Amino acid sequence: MSKRPDLRYERRLWKLGIDAVAGVDEAGVGPMAGPVVAAAVVFAPETFITGVHDSKQLTHDQREQLFTPIRDRAIAIGVGIAEVNEIDRLNIYWATMSASRRALAALSLTPGHVLVDGRLIPSLELPQTKIVGGDRKSFCIAAASIIAKVTRDRMMVALDAQYPGYGFAQHKGYCTNDHMQSLLKLGPSPIHRRSFQPVAASAQRALF
Repeated sequence: MSKRPDLRYERRLWKLGIDAVAGVDEAGVGPMAGPVVAAAVVFAPETFITGVHDSKQLTHDQREQLFTPIRDRAIAIGVGIAEVNEIDRLNIYWATMSASRRALAALSLTPGHVLVDGRLIPSLELPQTKIVGGDRKSFCIAAASIIAKVTRDRMMVALDAQYPGYGFAQHKGYCTNDHMQSLLKLGPSPIHRRSFQPVAASAQRALF
């Protein structure tokens, strides 16, 4: 089995005459602050960009360098966002599924099939296949992981300017030691997920 994404899953569908295959992945499930962002990416058959990989396996600079060629060579890209209030209302799983459906709805075309990383998208009225570890196996899912990650990281840098002191530009909302210390010191910001235990505990402490 390939250790890097390739076109094996896409080719199975292209051989069936399904040209528009969308890869879907998300970024921001684990952080305790900020939105969750999903991306859907469709390429013309046999399109391949060297270096595209699971976004977690790439450095910040590598992701930024790959973002532009993915954007330029894809025939359609859609991005879906679930904000903090939706995450807190629905829980992170359902908010992520909503973001994924929005990403597909934002595409300029309707895909004939969707490849998703890990879990099927409930209530999706499109044929779909889940691939466990898909961002390390399928090229279009890996490309979607990069689009989602870079988009979310840029959002967190902008939110750092809006809510200074928490270090969002550095840790992007993840539960680092520095983030935990700033949360204890400053209390939750409007973009902290109050349904996440460390944030809820911090909010409780602020009441006493």
